[in-house]
This record gives sequence, C-alpha cells and structure tokens, in this order.
Amino acid sequence: MAEAWCPASCGELLQGWILGGEKLISCPINWYSKVLVIEGKPGKCERPRMRHMVKQILVHFGESPLLAEHICIKFESTIPVAKGLASSTADIAATAVATARLLGHSLSDKTLAKLCVVLEPTDSTIFKHLTLFDHQTAQTQIPFPWLPDIDIVLLESPKTLLTEEFHKRYRHLSLLNQAPTLAKAMQQFRLANERRCCYRLGEATTLSAIASESDLPKPQFHQLLDIVEDCGIYGLNVAHSGSVIGLLFNRRQHDLDYLLHVLHRKKLFKYYPQMHLLKMIAGGVR
Repeated sequence: MAEAWCPASCGELLQGWILGGEKLISCPINWYSKVLVIEGKPGKCERPRMRHMVKQILVHFGESPLLAEHICIKFESTIPVAKGLASSTADIAATAVATARLLGHSLSDKTLAKLCVVLEPTDSTIFKHLTLFDHQTAQTQIPFPWLPDIDIVLLESPKTLLTEEFHKRYRHLSLLNQAPTLAKAMQQFRLANERRCCYRLGEATTLSAIASESDLPKPQFHQLLDIVEDCGIYGLNVAHSGSVIGLLFNRRQHDLDYLLHVLHRKKLFKYYPQMHLLKMIAGGVR
C-alpha cells in the first residue's frame, strides 16, 4: 500500500508567450487530490488517466504494464473538474508518486513532469517551488524559491472547460499579440521574487489575467479589477484555460469582511455562486 497527495491550483499566476513559447506558473493551494494504490483488482470508479499513469510508471521502472491488472487505485478529491483548478494534474501526479512508492522507488520532480506531459498538458503544481513551466513538453522548468504569504478568495463559476480542448484551439496569433504584456508580467514577477513583494506579484498576475481576456473572457472581469483597487488587495489571477478567478490578499493586512461585502454588494456571486477561502502553499507531491 502506498499513498500520495498533490495540491490543486487556483488557475495560473502567469500564462502566455514567455521565452519563445507558451508557458505557465501555477498557483498551488491547500486543496488536494489524495491517491492510494494497493495490490488488488482495479476498481470501477477510477479515472482513466490515473490507470494510464500506473501503466506508465510500471514501464518506467522496467516492469510489465500487465502488472497494472493487479493494482487497485483509490482516490479522494473534492477539487472541481474542468474549472481550471488542476484537478487532473493532481490526480495523475499523485497516482505516479504513489505507484512508484508501491514499487519501492521515488520520482524526481523533473522525471514526474516528463511522465505527466505524456498524458496531458500539466500544471506546475508538481514542483515544490513556483515554477515557470512548459506545460506541454516539460522542457522549461525554472524555479522561483519564494512562497508568498497570500490568502485567496477563489470565485468559482458554473462554467466548465476541458484544458485539453482549450489547447486544441488555434491561439498562436493571439499568444503573440499578448507577448508584450506577458513580458511585462514576467518582469514584474521576477522583481516580486527578488524583493519578496506581494504587491508586485499581484501586478504581474493581474497583467497576465488582462491578457487572457482576449482568449477566454471572464464574467464581470472589469468589475473585479475595480474591486481590487477599491479594497487595496494585491491583485487577481485567473484560470487561463478555465473559469475560476482568485482575489489575492493577506488577511492580516486587508479587510476580508469588507472584500466579501463588496462582492455581495456588486452581486458578483450571481456569476460566481461558489466561493472558497484558500491559501497559497508550496507545491509538490506529498
């Protein structure tokens, strides 16, 4: 028996055309997918890519993929799917690490990344540090060793969007048009990391969110930008291939009650009926 946990992500801090290709930096949060693998018959409630990952791990360690027929996957996750919360990455990454542990092995972050992108575009929640990541090839992995002290009001829209379908869209020209804004966002992000400044981080994430609007508009986005200014919080971030929005703040510095009051007063919960109060955390599979 072996188990592993992987965090979800509140969309992305940044995503777009950076360093010659599309890359992202995920926003890991304290919401997890927990996977348990045990010897036994496969269950009926598995998610297909978790089973694919078990076979992939067996092959990676020189075992027959037929051994998967004797491995049972059990999982617990309340992470909403198809919202931009990295639920699928959490599932397959935790499955990979748990299966490796069952076999008596471990996986480095770099190896895990390469295994995950074979199955689908992957979020950088699999890394311990905030990481600029080529989510489709795993060729770029640039860590930023800073864990900002940030609380998040996560606004969940009822809309769903499969990440894989989003990445099949032709977006090349749009990404190139957004590149100057993403360059500014990346510059702000680097400064935020160097100076440990959450306000600069918020500027970076907000720039990236604004650029994303041309590809995937969010309901009442400009009202939310006004709320950021009104409440004096760090900024906002979005799921660039999903429907959630995060309002970034610190409950010791900012007035959470006032922020929620403004959201209610402006009737934002009509568009985002589910609200979650979360925390940015270190990434990586536990």
